[in-house]
Amino acid sequence: MPSEATATAEATAPAGATATAGATATLTAEATAGPGPVVTLAVVGAGDRGTRHARWALEHSGRARVVAVAEPREPRRRRFAAAHALEPAAAVADWRDLAARGRIADAVLICTLDREHLEPVLEFAALGYHILLEKPMALTEDECRRIVAAVERAGVILAVGHVLRYTPYTRAVKEVVDSGRIGDVVNVQHLEPVGFWHQAHSFVRGNWRSTKEATSMLMAKSCHDIDWLQYVIGQPPVRVSSFGRLSHFRPENRPEGAADRCLDCAVEPDCPYSARREYGDRLARGEHHWPLAVLVDEFTPKALETALREGPYGRCVYACDNDVVDHQVVSMEFASGATATFTMTAFTEQADRRTRIFGTRGELRGDGANVSVYDFLTRTEQPVDLGLTGAMDAAGGHGGGDAGLMDAFVAAVATKDPGLVKSGPHESLTSHLTVLAAERARHAGTVETV
Repeated sequence: MPSEATATAEATAPAGATATAGATATLTAEATAGPGPVVTLAVVGAGDRGTRHARWALEHSGRARVVAVAEPREPRRRRFAAAHALEPAAAVADWRDLAARGRIADAVLICTLDREHLEPVLEFAALGYHILLEKPMALTEDECRRIVAAVERAGVILAVGHVLRYTPYTRAVKEVVDSGRIGDVVNVQHLEPVGFWHQAHSFVRGNWRSTKEATSMLMAKSCHDIDWLQYVIGQPPVRVSSFGRLSHFRPENRPEGAADRCLDCAVEPDCPYSARREYGDRLARGEHHWPLAVLVDEFTPKALETALREGPYGRCVYACDNDVVDHQVVSMEFASGATATFTMTAFTEQADRRTRIFGTRGELRGDGANVSVYDFLTRTEQPVDLGLTGAMDAAGGHGGGDAGLMDAFVAAVATKDPGLVKSGPHESLTSHLTVLAAERARHAGTVETV
């Protein structure tokens, strides 16, 4: 979870509120090893994710403080600097200007676009910065391995932004699985309902529409889910296959009479993907954050009309330069013999992920907010207490995952204990290699070894 240059986490979900106080308190109690020193942070990329992570420092000023930011777009840089009371010299346009000053903070949050991760990681790691890196860590196996090698060589902590590992919901699911309550895991079904309008915004009109300009849909949006599955099951996949394609958002599905832009379109009132309605309604509701913040720096009708008239987000969804899939299935086999299927689809309402885990003694059912276990022996279903959480999308702080990631990372830096980080270099490398193998399988029609 912004400018076209720094909107790294647009792909994760809509942004808005921070995680609930209850979720934050729960996660803080788990990760924090003591009061410790105040950890100083530099932020590279003040888009949605960089701003959201930095906001955690404002809310936990006794534990962390932002001392510098690099952001190419002046309005965002200025707002960020004002929010954190930064001197003008501490707010620069290019991250290289921060790196040239040496180590001016304990840690750096790298929240640039996906393709721009490798160079700053290598540079800041060599300077001795601990690093929180937005997902995906990189887009190729070589770059992922170079990142792992760089942080290990420098002896610094790396936390990759797999926020789903840090939620109370995930903790509850994993505790059930690890306890043996449902016996041995045999099979898992996991669904990511992307949402029709989110697909149109991010993956048809937006930054992640093109594999050449960005990356695959599976890497950009669903590396979270592949990572989550291996974490919950407790082992990485050993073989994968995958199927998926771009089915709907294609020129041949363009309605008769449709214009190139929604503002000029006679059929726009009857189109569920209308940019005029989607962004106009959000402006009317005062939603001055993602996704509207991707289009405009000033939240006015005039600024929005200009953006829809001239920018990429006003285009007809059937007349864009997109090529990423709008639905995909990944099948996985694990070392134990357990299997899992992951489904990503655009054609849903915006909703939480849904999971069913089938064991030899019971079945776990989860929807991102609730978990229940059906016991084969007693033939009863019992809810699992999660505590208070927000929604599993970014508007709800990923169900406490955003706060949990920052809490764990800051605690790890303060105590010099990388074990507090659940999404370290090797765990993240494994999930990224699985995504890359799944994409090879989809293109070649093969079963790939991870």
